[in-house]
Amino acid sequence: MIDLDRIRGAAERIRGVAFETPLLHSRHLSDVTGADVWLKAENLQRTGSFKIRGAANRVQQLDADERARGVIAASAGNHAQGLALAAQSLGVPATICMPIDASLTKVEATRGYGARIELEGVAFDDALAHALAICEREGSVFVSPFDDPDVIAGQGTVGLEIMEGMPDADLVVVPCGGGGLIAGVATAIHALRPATRIVGVQAEACAPFVRALETGVIDSAPSAGTIADGIAVKRPGENTFPIVRDLVERVVTVDDEQIAAAMTLLVERQKLAVEGAGAAGVAALLSGRLGDLTGQRVVVVLSGGNIDLLLMQGVMRHGLTTAGRYMRFTTRMVDRPGSLREFLDILTAERVNIVDMFHHRDGTDLGVKDTAVDITVETRDHEHGEHVLARIREGGYPAERMSLS
Repeated sequence: MIDLDRIRGAAERIRGVAFETPLLHSRHLSDVTGADVWLKAENLQRTGSFKIRGAANRVQQLDADERARGVIAASAGNHAQGLALAAQSLGVPATICMPIDASLTKVEATRGYGARIELEGVAFDDALAHALAICEREGSVFVSPFDDPDVIAGQGTVGLEIMEGMPDADLVVVPCGGGGLIAGVATAIHALRPATRIVGVQAEACAPFVRALETGVIDSAPSAGTIADGIAVKRPGENTFPIVRDLVERVVTVDDEQIAAAMTLLVERQKLAVEGAGAAGVAALLSGRLGDLTGQRVVVVLSGGNIDLLLMQGVMRHGLTTAGRYMRFTTRMVDRPGSLREFLDILTAERVNIVDMFHHRDGTDLGVKDTAVDITVETRDHEHGEHVLARIREGGYPAERMSLS
C-alpha cells in the first residue's frame, strides 16, 4: 500500500507547499543522555506542524468533481490547518470539525485559511463522528488526518528528510497519535536503512497503540485527557496499525508532567516553542524509557508547535515547578513592624527572587498577634529549594511547601 516510491512521489508533489525543515543539534540533550541528539523541527513547518505534508499530497490528487464537492476533516487542530491551507491554495471548499475544547490558536488559524469550522464533542473521535455525518449529508470528500494512504505517504517525507540529513541514525523517536506520521516515517526509513530503529511515543492518558501492539487487536482508549492534544487519538488507524506493528520497535508512554518539563526545556535550551504532542519524543528521551543511548545518533521529531499562549504560560509554570525552579511555601511571623523585613533578609541572603507574595492576618491556625505569608520564589533546583526552606526554619519561621496550582 505504501512504499518508498509512493513517498518519493509525495515529496515531489508537495515541493513548494511544505518546507524542508531543519535538523537541529541539541548539545544539552546530548550531554544529558550521552547520545548525539538531533531534533527534526517540524514545529517550524508551514502551518506549524508536519500535517501540511499529508494534507497537500491528498488534496493535489483530487479530480475535478471531488474539488467541486469540497473536502472535510476532523482534527484537534494541526491537520485542520494543513488541510485548510492546502484546499485554499487550489480553491477547494474545506470544512473542519474540531473538539469544542480545541486550542483557540488552532481554531482561529484554521478559520484564517478560509475553512468552515464545526465544533463538536470533547475529543477527536467525537469530532470525527460529526465530520462523517456531514460528509454523508453533503457529499464532501473526507480526508483522514492519518488513516489515508496518500496522507501517510505525505507524512513519510519527514523520514526522507531525516535520512538525507542523518543517513546513519541509530534511532528515530516519533510522536504517535493515529499513526500517520510514524507509519510514513517508518516506511521511508526502513526502506532506506533497515538498521535504524523507530520508537513511537504516546501520552499516558491516551495510548491505544500500546494496548493494540500488546493484544494484536485495535481497540479504543477510554480517555483522551492530556495536554498533548495533537496525539490524543483514541483509536489507531486500520491502515497505520499494521505498518507500526511491522516496522516500529515499540511504543512508549509519557505523562503530562514529563511532557510539560520537555516543553519547558525546549523553550529554555533550544529556543523552540513546541506543543505537547510535539514535545512527547523529548519527554521520552528524558524519562529514560528509551534505555541507554550512550554513543548513539538519535533523531527526535518535534511534530508541531501550535500551542495556545495561555496554555503555554501554565505549562511553563508547571514545568519550572517540576524542575524545582519555582517553589511556593507558607510561613508565619509575629505581626509587628519590621518582622516581614527580617524574614525577607533571609531570602535576600540566599539570592532568591520573589515571584509573588500574599500577606494575611486571618485564619483559624493563626494566633492573635500572628500574620501569615504565602510566597512563591524562583530557585535554582530542588536542592536549592530545600536549602532555602532549611534556612528559613533556622531563622525561626515554620515554613511548609504549598502546591503550585
